[in-house]
Amino acid sequence: MKLKHIFAFAFVAASALAAPAKADNLASALRDAYHNSGLLDQNRALLRAADENVAQSLAALRPIVTWQAQAVYQNSSAFRDTGNLSDNLSATVSVTTSLLLADGGASALATEAQKELVLQTRQGLIDVEQQVLFRAVEAYLNVRRSSEFLALRRSNVALIQQELRAARDRFEVGEVTRTDVSLAEARLASARSLLAAAEGQLVQSNEEFRAAVGRAPGRLAVVSPAQLQHDIEAARAYAVRNHPNVRAAQHGVTAAELNIQRAEAALNPRLNLQGTLGFNDQGDSTQTLSLTYGGTIYQGGQLQSVIRQAQANRDASRAGLLITSQGVNQQVGNAYAILAVARAGRQASDLQIRAARTAFRGVREEATLGARTTLDVLNAEQELLDAQASMISAQADEVVASYRVLATMGLLTAERLNLGVQSYDPAAYYNLVREAPSAVSEQGQALDRVLESLQ
Repeated sequence: MKLKHIFAFAFVAASALAAPAKADNLASALRDAYHNSGLLDQNRALLRAADENVAQSLAALRPIVTWQAQAVYQNSSAFRDTGNLSDNLSATVSVTTSLLLADGGASALATEAQKELVLQTRQGLIDVEQQVLFRAVEAYLNVRRSSEFLALRRSNVALIQQELRAARDRFEVGEVTRTDVSLAEARLASARSLLAAAEGQLVQSNEEFRAAVGRAPGRLAVVSPAQLQHDIEAARAYAVRNHPNVRAAQHGVTAAELNIQRAEAALNPRLNLQGTLGFNDQGDSTQTLSLTYGGTIYQGGQLQSVIRQAQANRDASRAGLLITSQGVNQQVGNAYAILAVARAGRQASDLQIRAARTAFRGVREEATLGARTTLDVLNAEQELLDAQASMISAQADEVVASYRVLATMGLLTAERLNLGVQSYDPAAYYNLVREAPSAVSEQGQALDRVLESLQ
């Protein structure tokens, strides 16, 4: 794909995030969702935990220093020979240092595998970010949809009330029958029921907005669909290469391959250096220094089983990468299809509204002349209402579908949308812990301050 096409994917419509200054717009909702998401906080903490695995793996190649203090009380009886009892109390203190000099590269491979898992977890965090932002988009559009539905239902009730009054007036002068009045009354009762349902739906939509964004919605501005590249095949190719789920699966495969090499390296001998310095209560000291080189000759077939297991996990990871790529490819196609349906529905609803409005005005005018019944007027009004409701849903569906396309391509992130938030830097914590700093080091103290701020 040409570079200009890739950059074209990254842009969303400026109008999609722009709104009147006094209105609550989509950009502010997405910013608040990003800042208030507990799901993002949870997965950031999981990423930091994965970072620590690198530090712990690296620590295996460093010296291990331990200490031990021991006190021994001994009571011995020599009464048979001398008739005396003796007590003896001794104490020793020792410090032992051990260092792994060589293990065939197994520890180094373990560290590299953990680094790949960190990169995999970072991609997972990006996917979670997309989920959070897409949920906020859906919540925003659902509030707008529910609000417009409610306004439409209120207008419908007011209009049917007018029709009912007109039917009653015409009944009083004998122009219509009691049946016409009853039809209008029944339609009004149905409209009031639908109005109550619309009010309840708006309450539910507001609650979902509060859960997704972290606050109650204000007066929401109109949102336009995101601008997208119309070449679906280019979109598929971009998504298969760049979607966070695909990249996460790729890092998983690399980690699995490193684990095979690590399992094979476990067959190699190990070289260890160990030194001990001890003191007893008499002031005497002992020093020992040992160098150990050896390996496993036979362990019941366990090491070979570990290698085969690692190979099977590698094969599963490769298959998982293929499944993920196919799934992303399908999701892009589905998202474009859903978007096409929403656009067609909006266009059809626009034509339907024009025709239904013209028909309603004509039927109502004819009814005043006695050429149409009350039922005809109510039916025409219902057709107009249905067309307007379809338009409201189609407009919301089109916007949601456009952002779904961005999500399937891996572009629905705070950075890509230019939300102007301070994005979480996944490398910042990793850079502090990757060298496994001690608590007394300068870097370790800086890490303590970071943890205090996070908590």
